[in-house]
Amino acid sequence: MEFQNKYIIIEGNIGAGKTTLASKIAEEFGGKLILEQFHDNPFLPKFYKDKERYSFSLELSFLAARYKQLNKEISSTDLFKSFTIADYYFLKSLIFARSTLQQDEYNLYRQLFDIIYQQLPLPDMYIYLHVKPARLLENIKLRGRDYEMEIKEDYLIQINESYFNYFKSENRFPIVVIESSGIDFVKKDSDYHKIVNRIIKGNFKPGINRLVFE
Repeated sequence: MEFQNKYIIIEGNIGAGKTTLASKIAEEFGGKLILEQFHDNPFLPKFYKDKERYSFSLELSFLAARYKQLNKEISSTDLFKSFTIADYYFLKSLIFARSTLQQDEYNLYRQLFDIIYQQLPLPDMYIYLHVKPARLLENIKLRGRDYEMEIKEDYLIQINESYFNYFKSENRFPIVVIESSGIDFVKKDSDYHKIVNRIIKGNFKPGINRLVFE
């Protein structure tokens, strides 16, 4: 088996396991892996302590960093890799901005986003890991990042709603929503292969497609 799609995105809420799944697929199938570089963002710890004060600075810094990385990585070809897989999509900037910014800030942000977004390619497949908030909070605690300990369930719910509001209007590429609360592809190889097999064999149409695992 192999992936026919050349540009694959795996996204999800905070703690959904998107980086782990993208890394496992890239390693097994020899894909080029793009991981979001967020650990050095100086506004992130400040944002979780004071969202109102630092939200605009945080979102602008992510917008610039994501565009710079994706533009560089996607434009550089790797003759030894048959596809590219990333653990985030540039659209993530807009989703989180919608959840964190005030309306006037968001309106300004949206203008900047639209100018940049049209310069990047669309994915061939977009995968969204849908996990219940309680499970997300467990995962967040397990990985133990200090600045994430302030995250609340209502914030995760808000982010999830922002993603799905966008999905309803997107029909340019397949969006595969994986209901993954009932499986553990991080610790169980059998669960990981269940997901991969369904993704490879699936005939997904543009717009929302759902895969449920129990």
